[in-house]
Amino acid sequence: MENKMVKIKLNILAIILIIIFCCLMSPKTLQNDTYYTIKIGEYITENGITTEDPFSWHENLEYTFPHWAYDVMIYKIFDIGGMTGIYISTMVFASIFGILMYLVNVKLNKNRILSFVLTITAIYLFRNYIAARAQLVTFSLFLLTIYFIEKFLENRKLRYAIGLIIIPILIANLHTATFYFYFILYLPYIAEYFIYILLEINTIRRNYKIKRLQKKNIDNNEEIKKKITELEETNQRLKESKQIRRDNPYKIKIEYRKNTKILILIMIICLFTGLLTPIGTTPYTYLIKTMQGISMNNISEHLPLVLINNVDIICVLIFILGLVIFTEAKIRLCDVFMLGGLLYLTFSSQRQASMLVMAGVIIFNRMLSGLIQKYRPNLLPKLEKYTSTFVGIITITCIVLTIGLHFYKKVAYDQYIDERSYPIKASKWIKENLDLENIKLYNAYNFGSYLIYENIPVFIDSRCDLYMPEFNIGVNVFYDFLKIDSIGFTDMEAKMDEYGFTHYLIKKNSKLRVYLEAKGDNYYQLVYPLGEVEDDVFCIYERK
Repeated sequence: MENKMVKIKLNILAIILIIIFCCLMSPKTLQNDTYYTIKIGEYITENGITTEDPFSWHENLEYTFPHWAYDVMIYKIFDIGGMTGIYISTMVFASIFGILMYLVNVKLNKNRILSFVLTITAIYLFRNYIAARAQLVTFSLFLLTIYFIEKFLENRKLRYAIGLIIIPILIANLHTATFYFYFILYLPYIAEYFIYILLEINTIRRNYKIKRLQKKNIDNNEEIKKKITELEETNQRLKESKQIRRDNPYKIKIEYRKNTKILILIMIICLFTGLLTPIGTTPYTYLIKTMQGISMNNISEHLPLVLINNVDIICVLIFILGLVIFTEAKIRLCDVFMLGGLLYLTFSSQRQASMLVMAGVIIFNRMLSGLIQKYRPNLLPKLEKYTSTFVGIITITCIVLTIGLHFYKKVAYDQYIDERSYPIKASKWIKENLDLENIKLYNAYNFGSYLIYENIPVFIDSRCDLYMPEFNIGVNVFYDFLKIDSIGFTDMEAKMDEYGFTHYLIKKNSKLRVYLEAKGDNYYQLVYPLGEVEDDVFCIYERK
């Protein structure tokens, strides 16, 4: 009874502190994607899902609405609570993720205090991914995927299979770009299963030979019976030898899970769940087309990871490798495959560091708790008992609040919209002074989404897929933006004529402003800011 009360106290304390920590770590200032998310949700609510982009001034661009369900949800939240509602929703989704991280670790690794410490660490490492974006929801779904796979392999209960089938349906509608990543989480378990089969191939062949001999030996031939006995003895001897090695592996544990065959069947069924969306085959084509485009080399979150610039990832790798190399901690083969695969993805695209941290925390917990259980089996129960006391509760609460408040101080006075990043004043001027139906405004990639939020037709925005030939044949807007922004065309005026720009909304410190100023008033005239109007960041030029 005492142990049960300790567990209940710890769970309640952990969940409350995780919620507080997630709220303190949630940023107040909105990111690029949130602005167009609101407007797309509004558009779908009013018009349904169409095949045309309604926000840029380019004609006949097809748009696939890759996270339509999330867009609608965020718009509904915004419609009820405005920017404050979105800020609160970010805290809620972050808290859900944090709670799931804790509970999954507790369920899979059977400890609480270590799971809590590692969950707080994971949330800290996730701080750059906590935002009003669809990824915050899919992180929770991926956590549940790992949990359902592990539990299904353990006991083959129907509810886990149903959960595994529902999750890809949600992903296909909430965040299509991550649809394939769902199946990546299956691969380590399937790979371990096939490795086990390969290692047992000789035993399987002998068993097959024994069955053939048994069928052949109708007359009880002594010679055949002797051969069968020899094969059975060989199998038994090798089985005992292998079992000893599996029970006491040097480093890597290879486990046979008979339910893996059914898990493979579930994965095959889930491959068809991408059709259960109103956006056609987009879940199957979106990521492939994106990876073929030039955005992978030009958008920061898609770029390969530079390890020296990511101290957090260096620390994660040092802890995991140190545990494997310098201690007697054991690691499962499927965990080796999981870490190896996610490391490859992380070094290919730095945004996948989030997946590495998410799975890495669970694996690190499993290894560390196994090591502690071997050498200090009473350590974790003692720590949990101490933490559940009044002194323990006060101590751990103060530590978490101190860390959380340290980061909250950096964002406490932030505004929902950063005036240094988004043209708030300039957008107001455009709507008051220009004909939105007839202008062709040039704008930069990073603040195009805000212009959409202000109902101003854009040249480009952070939906980079829309502006690439992989999604719209013959459209090179994204490439042309990169060249114009860096003054990369030999004949800039010819490219300006091609698009027919009438106005340019740019930052004062941009290269393009230097070019426009150099051409002089006969070509481009500054129309904002003028007179009493002040704007330290943005300016607008009119093309003569």
